[in-house]
Amino acid sequence: MSERTAQSHTRKVRPRKVAVSKVTNARDALADWGRGMETYCLTFGQFSLMDAVEAILEKTGPADVAIATWTAGSADLSRSAESLRNGNIRSLRFVVDCSFGQRQPGYLAQVRALFGDEAIRSTRTHAKYAVITNDAWEVAVRTSMNLNENPRLESIEVSDDPELAGFLLRVTDEIFAEEAAGDFRTKSRPELPGIEGIEPRFGVSAIGDVSATGFVSVVSA
Repeated sequence: MSERTAQSHTRKVRPRKVAVSKVTNARDALADWGRGMETYCLTFGQFSLMDAVEAILEKTGPADVAIATWTAGSADLSRSAESLRNGNIRSLRFVVDCSFGQRQPGYLAQVRALFGDEAIRSTRTHAKYAVITNDAWEVAVRTSMNLNENPRLESIEVSDDPELAGFLLRVTDEIFAEEAAGDFRTKSRPELPGIEGIEPRFGVSAIGDVSATGFVSVVSA
């Protein structure tokens, strides 16, 4: 068993708005979000991750998008493809869990048909995030939401944060370099060799085959 360190990004606290979203759409939930802002919402499933991405794109203009998700649904996939066709999304990449094809083969087939294997990488992941970038904006979205509709309590945090967006893009780039297009077999956790790590200091025992590893942490300082 190899020793690996957790990957991290440490940043200063940004101006933040925290709320429980009782509105029915992402546009209203993110109405006050903008330059230098971070908005954190708890929702009751009124909108999906794709709703949030579309609301952000209304503010940023056309942008490149990367999405990490454990699962995905047909409606959000179709809307992602439409945003790509109409130019609101300039380029789109997906990181999905390697069990996705076994759990939902029809939806995996839809992703491959809509976007092609070069736009998708499969790895062992439960991370959920989106990165939205163009010449003027570098936006990071951290969330419990998958790329589907889910009528449950969900969290989403949208940050105008070049450092965090850059970190998540580097993680995405590492996964795209590490995993082969079209390979949806069961895999181990990604190695992420090019991402800076947190060195172990406290000697915490790990569970199973996890040894101070596999966690991407973001610490506000």
